[in-house]
Amino acid sequence: MTHYETVFILTPVLSDSQVEEAVKKFNDVLTSNGAEIVATENWGLKKLAYPIQNKRNGFYHLVEFKTENTELVSQLEVAYKRDERVIRFLTVKLEKHGIEWAETRRTKLKSNSNK
Repeated sequence: MTHYETVFILTPVLSDSQVEEAVKKFNDVLTSNGAEIVATENWGLKKLAYPIQNKRNGFYHLVEFKTENTELVSQLEVAYKRDERVIRFLTVKLEKHGIEWAETRRTKLKSNSNK
């Protein structure tokens, strides 16, 4: 299976329920096409490096998944482009070292949240 990581930024004018609805929509795109979601992280409202569509903040969200379907990434990116709530997105394929780094990052996050 091939591992991927996608980060998308949602417009800052959304309510919490609208953000959750958007995240659920993109997770459903993944799971309905046979992907296994490994981890999701809500990074919250963060300042953008530069204004995008006259917005200076956005809700960042990360989803790590694995799939054998090579067409899934393009289907996911089409879903991002069609949704007006998404202002930016990036999907990358994780190699061996990227997968290891993601696993250690997740364990560090879990150990810090348990303290």
